[in-house]
Amino acid sequence: MSKLIRGLNFSQATSLNMIDMVGIGPFVTIPFIIHTMGGPQCILAWLLGALLSFMDAFVWSELGAKWPQAGGSYVFLQKLYGKKYGRMLSFLFVWQTSIQAPLVVASGSIGFAQYLTYLLPLTDIEQKMVSGSLVLLLVWILYRNIKTLGKLSVIMWVVVGSTILWLIASAFTHFDAQMAFSFPADAFDLKPMFFVALGQASVKSIYSYLGYYNVCHLGGEIINPQKNIPRSIFISIAGIAALYISMQIGILGVIPWQEAQNSTFIVSAFFEKLYGHATAQFATGLILFIAITSLFAVMLGYSRVPYAAARDGNFFKVFAKLHPTKNFPYISLLVLGGLAFCFSLLFKLKDVITAIIVMRILVQFISQSVGLIALHYRSKKLRLPYKMPLFPIPAILGIFVWLFVFLSSDWQYIVGALGIIVSGLILYFIKEHYTKTMSINN
Repeated sequence: MSKLIRGLNFSQATSLNMIDMVGIGPFVTIPFIIHTMGGPQCILAWLLGALLSFMDAFVWSELGAKWPQAGGSYVFLQKLYGKKYGRMLSFLFVWQTSIQAPLVVASGSIGFAQYLTYLLPLTDIEQKMVSGSLVLLLVWILYRNIKTLGKLSVIMWVVVGSTILWLIASAFTHFDAQMAFSFPADAFDLKPMFFVALGQASVKSIYSYLGYYNVCHLGGEIINPQKNIPRSIFISIAGIAALYISMQIGILGVIPWQEAQNSTFIVSAFFEKLYGHATAQFATGLILFIAITSLFAVMLGYSRVPYAAARDGNFFKVFAKLHPTKNFPYISLLVLGGLAFCFSLLFKLKDVITAIIVMRILVQFISQSVGLIALHYRSKKLRLPYKMPLFPIPAILGIFVWLFVFLSSDWQYIVGALGIIVSGLILYFIKEHYTKTMSINN
């Protein structure tokens, strides 16, 4: 039987993480975050997103190093919660992923099409055509073996990192500190609405940080995963947090926040103000390339989740198929791409971003943290290739911040997330009843 190949080294794994994290996200969410917070205090949302990512990274690093297999959270939830509840939670995760993963890809493709309008005037229908075509292009790019994709990821990261460093260098050579830190009089008025705004803004910043765990979904293809998974996670977060925070402060030092909060093309406007329209067009082209690289990494990682579940008998068997010569889960990739194509034609960017975050908090992020804490206390002689410092403080802090973000979200997203969980539970028990009935009859 064909099996996955451990063909991704440390630099390739880290590159995949970073290009996953830096997609169209920061370039389209910066105006939302500034507007929601109402001034330069928006930097707090980026700091909170970085803090949460670091706290959650300790959990992912322990789990990824302990169980480096394809599927990431699917495997972790089974191991943490045992045969009965673990199987149920892992099914919920796959069910949620079958909706959420295509939404992630759709959000990037929609953002790509919207940003393209800086270069080309496009109608709404033409934007949908672009976003759908981009998804199809990505499926074609990913339809090859993991070693080729690993080499490609490093090249992509060089372009992504260079573009952001160019932006930051440009910002700080034209920096106006008085403009950057022109806080409104009520900027730090710590009333309930301040924290509601911080929570809602943090949903957008966290969306831009997502992807630091991508190597865990690819755990079965990482070389020396016990060391390379934790290292790639922490290096990715540290590097991207520094870039994001510097980028946000730098932009505020060039464009007044009152103007930046209403800018559809904030980074293009930034380069146009400094260097003129031609340079802004070139920079926009680089941003569009960054969007493609992120979606490349996202689709690569998520295509391994249904594959892992199917191999385990907890999802449709067809998803367990590997390509006969290239050894990658091509059915999973094609289905993910097909759903992403449909979603890219149906939804709006702002709604998709919030739904992506809120949908995942309970089943994936909080459940993993709670399960890991319980595992530590349940197994006193637990052997872990990587152990988080100051256990269980990072995991507990992460749980509280995730709950804060969840409860700060608009009610319709919370209801939607709970609805997906309930529908998943119904499907799970129907599936289990059918399986037992078939077993008895046979």
